[in-house]
Amino acid sequence: MHEQNKEHPAVLRSLAGWRTGAARAAAELIAEMAAYPRGTMSPSVYETARLVSDAPWLDGHDARCAFLLRTQRPDGWWGQPDGYALVPTLSAVEALLRERDRPDTDRSRPDTDGSRPDTDGARPSAPALARAALRGLWALADELAADHPAPLPDTIAAELIVPWLVEEVNDRLDGSGGRLGATALVLPDGVAQKPPDRLRTAVATGQTLPEKLWHTLEVLGEQAADAPGVRLVASAVGSSPAATAAWLAGRPRQEAPASLLREIQARWGGPVPGVTSIAVFESAWVLGWLLDAGVPVTIPPALSACLTSSLGPSGAPAGPGLPADADDTAAVLHTLALAGRPAPVHSLWSYEADDYFVCFPHERTPSTSTNAHVLEALLDAAPPDEPAGELARRRGAAHKVENWLLAQQHPDGSWDDKWHASAYYATMCCTVALARGHHPDAANALARAARWTLASQRPDGSWGRWEGTVEETSYAIQTVLRAHPADLPPPVALAVAGGCGFLLDRQEETVFPPLWHDKDLYAPVTVVKSARVTALHAAAARLAPAQPTGSAAVR
Repeated sequence: MHEQNKEHPAVLRSLAGWRTGAARAAAELIAEMAAYPRGTMSPSVYETARLVSDAPWLDGHDARCAFLLRTQRPDGWWGQPDGYALVPTLSAVEALLRERDRPDTDRSRPDTDGSRPDTDGARPSAPALARAALRGLWALADELAADHPAPLPDTIAAELIVPWLVEEVNDRLDGSGGRLGATALVLPDGVAQKPPDRLRTAVATGQTLPEKLWHTLEVLGEQAADAPGVRLVASAVGSSPAATAAWLAGRPRQEAPASLLREIQARWGGPVPGVTSIAVFESAWVLGWLLDAGVPVTIPPALSACLTSSLGPSGAPAGPGLPADADDTAAVLHTLALAGRPAPVHSLWSYEADDYFVCFPHERTPSTSTNAHVLEALLDAAPPDEPAGELARRRGAAHKVENWLLAQQHPDGSWDDKWHASAYYATMCCTVALARGHHPDAANALARAARWTLASQRPDGSWGRWEGTVEETSYAIQTVLRAHPADLPPPVALAVAGGCGFLLDRQEETVFPPLWHDKDLYAPVTVVKSARVTALHAAAARLAPAQPTGSAAVR
């Protein structure tokens, strides 16, 4: 914990003035969501590289190649440290090797209207592509051959993507005839070739793929176009640009998905995010956080309809084309309850396990943040007509989840999670949820969470796993405030003020480090902005209180 004595009075003055602007900041976020209903995510190196490989005909191809060259780290990797670089680097290297050997005529294949070649700027030179690919290969070879390589993080379908891309890269090296001077890559410890092989066998024998696997359909290569049961939802396959491009490889004149890919790449000037739509996830998280912090908001009918219509028999997905899951279901239910429109929670029961709630059926790793969100939904006010038996089931399930969350807390006081690279996210989610319940051990757990958070503050007032970030600092402030429901001790108030000073200096920041798990890491831009707004608003109410905060209004 670092006391910011000199900054404290200035921060208090800024917070006092800023508090009145919280409603305006929230309105701007809601306007952003209404203007682009698909949701705003940072570009994905993994996904962009897949389009370089599988859709050279798509507008923005040269810009995507340039993006890969521009985002390579000086050490040859793409992506974040601690094992997170493996998937994006494999994807980028394979794409650059393919592009290096691709004739210009291949890239000029007609688009879906049969007339428009790709003319978006200059193509990076073959030597530049080869140099970037070779640097990536050296980084990969050194890491994969090391005695103790970094563990593979639990990103989406890593057990399928890594062996598939290692195989693809090695095939390209074989095809180069040794011209690159690179040796074949080996699979990381604990990763086997069997998962993608089993998937190929299943497709070849006519088995229908579960909807959960559509998001990574590209791992099937040429088989993707003929995978049984796979279909377009909202003009995409599995809400993934890469999966859609792989599926399109056998259908070059399918106008709707090609138009969607053109729209998405145009938004980022060539690169693409990892998901075509996070409409439900973005709306639920942004509105839920704003409402829970007491920020005055007016919810437009379109966003309200997005939330209510997303709830089906199995709950809500993150966006169209993705399977429903307990995390988004719980977040939608919680947001609707905060907005004064509580809905029945029966869609959550299909995710209930013996000790906790699964995010997806048959998942490999349980999620602490999902269970924290489920706990919030179970603790919310019930619909007026909810049966007494359902209320009793809610209470029993809530107590079970509380017990499980408390058991997952690390000795240092933190939590971690399968959906986020930073422990500050999981710790905030668990702290906020447990603070609402009545478990006798919760107070001690929250105190430990606050101590861990305060002890890990950086000298500039920020928090972060690899560097101080707006997102993680926002979560840390929320954790500390929720763990101290009464008056803040002076050292704690100073630490919160230091974090607020960091956020206030970055009010205009709109590009955020990727920390959320998909196939590689991404940043849900509007969600992160809302975390900043809610943290500053909550801190202002505690450090510079004035009048009571507002409530939600739904037009």
